[in-house]
Amino acid sequence: MRKLTGYPAFVVGVVAVVMAVYHVYVRLTWYAPDQQALLFITLGFSLTLAFLLFPRAKTSPRDRVPWGDLALAALSLACVGYMFGYYDYIVNRFPTAHPLATSDKVVGVVATLLVLEATRRTIGASLPIVALSFLVYGLVGPWLPGALRHKGLTLEITIDQTYFTTEGIFGVPLGVAGSYVILFIIFGAFLEKSGAGQFFMNFANAIAGGARGGPGKVSVVSSSLFGTISGSAVANVMVDGWLTIPMMKKTGFKPEAAAAIEAVASTGGQIMPPVMGAAAFVMAEFLGMSYTKIMIAAAIPAIFYYGALFAAIHFNAMKSGLRGIPKEELPLLGAIIVRQGHLFLPVIVIMALLIMGFTATYAAIVCAAVVIAVSWVRFETGLRFKSCLAALREGAEQTVPVAMACASAGIVIGIVLQTGLALRFTSFLIDLAAGHLIPALLITMVAGIILGMGMPTTPAYIMQAALLIPAIIKLGVPPLAAHMFAFYFSCLSAVTPPVALAVYAAASIGGAGLWGAGLQAVKFAAAGFIVPFFFVYSP
Repeated sequence: MRKLTGYPAFVVGVVAVVMAVYHVYVRLTWYAPDQQALLFITLGFSLTLAFLLFPRAKTSPRDRVPWGDLALAALSLACVGYMFGYYDYIVNRFPTAHPLATSDKVVGVVATLLVLEATRRTIGASLPIVALSFLVYGLVGPWLPGALRHKGLTLEITIDQTYFTTEGIFGVPLGVAGSYVILFIIFGAFLEKSGAGQFFMNFANAIAGGARGGPGKVSVVSSSLFGTISGSAVANVMVDGWLTIPMMKKTGFKPEAAAAIEAVASTGGQIMPPVMGAAAFVMAEFLGMSYTKIMIAAAIPAIFYYGALFAAIHFNAMKSGLRGIPKEELPLLGAIIVRQGHLFLPVIVIMALLIMGFTATYAAIVCAAVVIAVSWVRFETGLRFKSCLAALREGAEQTVPVAMACASAGIVIGIVLQTGLALRFTSFLIDLAAGHLIPALLITMVAGIILGMGMPTTPAYIMQAALLIPAIIKLGVPPLAAHMFAFYFSCLSAVTPPVALAVYAAASIGGAGLWGAGLQAVKFAAAGFIVPFFFVYSP
């Protein structure tokens, strides 16, 4: 991401703050636009910030925005503006009765390319390549062999499906990003600005730091708490790891073990209620159930995951004869609770609101306000106006990669639906597994891990929801268990070699070997590979 200064930083900051404020505003007013208009606005903001903040290549300037990127941002606004200029026509047209005009086709192609390029800049090339492959698959269907063959989509149908319907870029995934994810990211940004991250670390040190293998256990406690802020494995590592990994090495953990423990603990933040990763909100939409039910279903498995990791660290420390942090170096629990305990309140409130049945959007907004209020329990930690603006800006900026990943994943879903690939793939998977559940589950597990190696959890899970989950549901698995099964393995790809992004981040901090840390991570995360099968056989 660029580090802008001066006037460019001010302009980009204003755009980001307006994006955040607008998405909060539409959840607080009766005069909110309909869902379709909200999706157009979300995409417009996300594309603009993607081209202003994320450079084209590693060699591109980081301290300014090149003219080419300004042009792409302007072109993005033009493509979204076109949707508003012909809004009634676009939302009310019937594709079979109203073919696309030449201008529609041009806008659709340009907008799709802009989405793919913005996705490449924000999360890497894997997902755009997958999306392009599916677009090509839709066009060349009649010339494909066997079960892959279909009647083929014309260029007009492909453009229509991708950009002018609610089953492509403007589908469920982008809707979740604009309706739920951004609000929880903003809540997390306010929580972080209040000093909650440091509080969680101090609290974890006080309760677990002195135990055998204490720094490793501190990582477990702090990462599970910090997961309520970020929902991202790599973000957890980068926030917690700079402190916990050196602490672990200092008390005798090998660098590979220290990196692995932090990576596995941080990965659990995506499966730990009350605020899980973005994929959990997508899951709620796909299943047609409240996020509260997803959160409750995830609670006991998350406790199993962290409990098993805690035990593995303890046994590793016993085997190696490791001790905890000296008592004189530890903070006092009572003093921490007295001084910073009020920072627990927003987490307690958001959990209570969700369990009581309030909507996730309402809970996120209310708890962002609670964070501001409780921060003033102590004057020196009170969130000032500048801190609130910074939280809004960071919330919007952190939403951009999620929104772009969701938009590109929507392209894949649209092609899958239009070509009927989901039904054929379901039949293929069932035939491959010979109608047996265990082989189908193993195939889904491997697919989830492989997909997650090249893209974030959310699009990896969405791919499985489109192609793999229907097959295991057809074999008798309850829908919630099937989705949770795929979700877990999309998360665990972050600690599974050869491409394990959380392990890479932790190893870079700890100076550990990538393969050594990766293999250690698989060992420490063993429970995570077993618990999903419990979902299926004991839902």
